[in-house]
Amino acid sequence: LTHFTHIKMCDLHIYSYPSIFIYGHRASGKSHVMHVLLKELELPHATVSCVECVSVALLFEQVLLSFFGCDAASLLPRSPSLSDFVRIYRQQCSQSPAKQTRYIVMEKAELLRDTDANLLPALLRLQELVEDNVTIILLSEIVWDKFRPNTGCFEPLLLHFPDYSKGELQQILSQDRHPSYTAEFYSSYINILLGVFYSVCRDLRELRHLAALNFSKFCEPLAEGKVKETDTHKLWRNIEPHLKKAMQTVYLREVSSLQWEQMQQMEEKESGALRGLSAHTHVELPYYSKFLLIAAYLASYNPARTDKRFFLKVDRFNFTPKNLLNHLLGPKPFPLDRLLAIFYSVVDNRVAPTASIFSQISSLVTLQLLTQVSHDDQLDAPKYKCAVSMDFICAISRTVNFDIVKYLYDFL
Repeated sequence: LTHFTHIKMCDLHIYSYPSIFIYGHRASGKSHVMHVLLKELELPHATVSCVECVSVALLFEQVLLSFFGCDAASLLPRSPSLSDFVRIYRQQCSQSPAKQTRYIVMEKAELLRDTDANLLPALLRLQELVEDNVTIILLSEIVWDKFRPNTGCFEPLLLHFPDYSKGELQQILSQDRHPSYTAEFYSSYINILLGVFYSVCRDLRELRHLAALNFSKFCEPLAEGKVKETDTHKLWRNIEPHLKKAMQTVYLREVSSLQWEQMQQMEEKESGALRGLSAHTHVELPYYSKFLLIAAYLASYNPARTDKRFFLKVDRFNFTPKNLLNHLLGPKPFPLDRLLAIFYSVVDNRVAPTASIFSQISSLVTLQLLTQVSHDDQLDAPKYKCAVSMDFICAISRTVNFDIVKYLYDFL
């Protein structure tokens, strides 16, 4: 704040620092602080989302449009280069000289690493290239050491936004209180919510979503007249199992908030085996992805030495119960070639090893149904681990008429 206030007050002929790199975890206030600061100080700025600007042409157009208007943006050719952008920018600067520092805010700046190798170094030196008092502000979730190009570049000014503490999250979330209830009551609810989720999630946006999603359940005993607002212990006992179930879907958007509430209402009315299943069982997967997940589960919970025993089409009946040692120990990592070998054995028809199969494995990792446990640079033999429960894989197996229990070593 001091840096920008000083720029506002100092002589206009003094150029500001060419580039600033602001980093911190998701939802730590980076974008909000920058937008409020630039707006309150009335500083000319252009905000560019690197997610929305899928090409450098859109990036250049957004900057020229924000600073110089539509006429300047229309001067860009169909496929503009960096030199085209610099040339047009300098032309516009000569016609409309800067009265104060211009700022270009790049949100999700880590995506710039996937663009042309010359773009990021050029942006960091944009002040020098266009001969204008302009500062690039990069907002990122990763540290500069992982951002810096291998070819070298101008070093920006670094500024770190730390995560919110538990007390700060309590204060921020308590401001969203429901008008029908007192501030003390909603604050006690937020305190309970953070007691459950703070150890696994410190994302303000995710916590705000969870707070809004579960508040109606917290208020149920109060609405029914069973307890008072001061009966915190009884309210906690009512909401605790609901929050623990909601913890299984932190960061996952498999269903909408309305669908999640409807599912919880249905589960309360239902009885039987489906009552205990989590929201993960409602995931809809492609046909071969289901068999890939089944193969991954078998590879995680069966010793490698038993693969020949299970997948050589020998008789697998007359099983007797046994101690569930492997399931108690948890999933084991397995290499990609073992996963594919089991997959081709359990799938009910011949499947060619195409790129589609490998892309579905990547999708399972993205959905967090599989976990990659090897290093990113270990391309020759990546290792994975299955991250789903027994109930979940049984539900998936039933959809493809596959009896997975017959292939599990623990149930021999």
